[in-house]
Amino acid sequence: MMGRVAIFAYGVIAYLVFFFAFLYAIGFVGGMIVPKTIDSGEPTAPMTAILINAVLLGLFAVQHSIMARPWFKRAWTKIVPAAAERSTFVLLASLLLLLIYWQWRPLPVTVWQVQNEVVTMILHALFWIGWGIVLVSTFIINHFDLFGLRHIWLNWRGEPYTYLPFKVTAFYRVVRHPIMLGFIIAFWAAPTMTQGRLLFAIATTAYILVALQFEERDLVHYHGERYTAYKNKVPMIVPLPKLAEKQLPDVATERE
Repeated sequence: MMGRVAIFAYGVIAYLVFFFAFLYAIGFVGGMIVPKTIDSGEPTAPMTAILINAVLLGLFAVQHSIMARPWFKRAWTKIVPAAAERSTFVLLASLLLLLIYWQWRPLPVTVWQVQNEVVTMILHALFWIGWGIVLVSTFIINHFDLFGLRHIWLNWRGEPYTYLPFKVTAFYRVVRHPIMLGFIIAFWAAPTMTQGRLLFAIATTAYILVALQFEERDLVHYHGERYTAYKNKVPMIVPLPKLAEKQLPDVATERE
């Protein structure tokens, strides 16, 4: 079994890998700064590129979905220390993202290109707003718990892990999953949309919508009527403020 020092070091390394993968994702999708972007590299045959890219995205989807399920966590923590379970999830997800960046095959044919300068500026702004929503939302629900750092900190101090419910506030009064909304905005806000980025946007959006069905089921099972009431008052992804009410229960969401 891993000792406290080893678990703490492992969790910090996992977080650093995640943070690098997150920052790289912005450049990868946005086509800037990083050496390998979604549209860079030598093009291959379109069907070959689609197949390889689909497999890469599928690997991430399978890992992310299976390892987030409670039944897997119960089995997995019989193999790895419970304090390292979240960090392991974060590390594997991050490594798969890095694999996607590395092995992604470009499909550079342009699907649309916005010519209007004002619209282009708006789309660029939405791109950054989307990533901002993602990052801010993680802190609203406790960034350090979401990415495993709180787990390893409590273990370092010899304290048991405790779940952190939170008051529904800020973005979570508008949609139940603002992190996923932020990703969708960032992926689709493109003045120039290539076939490769369109494939990425469609595939990731479809995965988000499917994965949230399983996540919502787990949340209802865990929180019961509190989450059901929240679910009935606040939309999942599309912000429709008229559906939200002022009095909302305390819930914990976006645990994947």
